[in-house]
Amino acid sequence: MRKPISPTVHGVLDYSTSVAVATLPRALGFPPAARRLFDSLAVGYTSLSAVTDYPLAVKRVVPFKAHGATEAAIGLALPAAPFLLGFADHRGARNLCFALTAITFVVAALTDWNARR
Repeated sequence: MRKPISPTVHGVLDYSTSVAVATLPRALGFPPAARRLFDSLAVGYTSLSAVTDYPLAVKRVVPFKAHGATEAAIGLALPAAPFLLGFADHRGARNLCFALTAITFVVAALTDWNARR
């Protein structure tokens, strides 16, 4: 099956996710612990994207498949974050963690990790 998300489209999604993760917590009044988590994620996503071997990188250092493995690890950890960091009672922040997990794995499943760059 041909996978519809190319490395370029994946990069656009990565940078767009960074912007959303950086702005939504403030716009929606998330608690400080959640804002710190999402700020860290935004910096991490942007930094990883900037050094991934794909067309939108600043410097191509990290192999595209390693980028995907890193995203998967983050996606696996995100559902526990609200409980570990003490903001599980904040529905919006908790659900953003769950949504990011779902988005991460849907995008991973639809990304052509072997595409020529």
